[in-house]
Amino acid sequence: MSQNKRAFSHLRRLDRVWIEPAIYFVTTCVAERVPLLASASAAKVLHEQFAQAPKRYGWLVGRYVIMPDHIHFFCAPGGERDPTSLSVFVGGVKMWSARSILATTGRAPPLWQREFFDRLLRSDESYDGKWTYVRDNPVRAGLVKTAADWPFAGEIETLSF
Repeated sequence: MSQNKRAFSHLRRLDRVWIEPAIYFVTTCVAERVPLLASASAAKVLHEQFAQAPKRYGWLVGRYVIMPDHIHFFCAPGGERDPTSLSVFVGGVKMWSARSILATTGRAPPLWQREFFDRLLRSDESYDGKWTYVRDNPVRAGLVKTAADWPFAGEIETLSF
């Protein structure tokens, strides 16, 4: 095994999930952590990508928070087609959103870091607990006084176990 393959072997994702229903918590960051996302235009692009996910990728997006330099969202297989892999889904959202967001900022590619982070949730309790933590990110970052004041958060579909 090459040194490069060994270095990233811990980042491989499972092709099949044996927990049903499965809800994933996903985080992906802007390249070089440049704060490009906390704007009405970027939020609109991401919201549209999330709303199209059931048809394009067979994935439902639940709650999400868009921070200036990263996004957090919850997703689950479901929708109008058989689900793609999580990697194909997230890669597609990143590709399509990058085209629109970069066009409005004048910034050269890439928009997103190559990798993303995911965690498989196993219960409503873990979903609710993770959401509470994520929802308060803008408060902890000093961007707003209360989570309800942050305009770049929402929910596309209601996800539940």
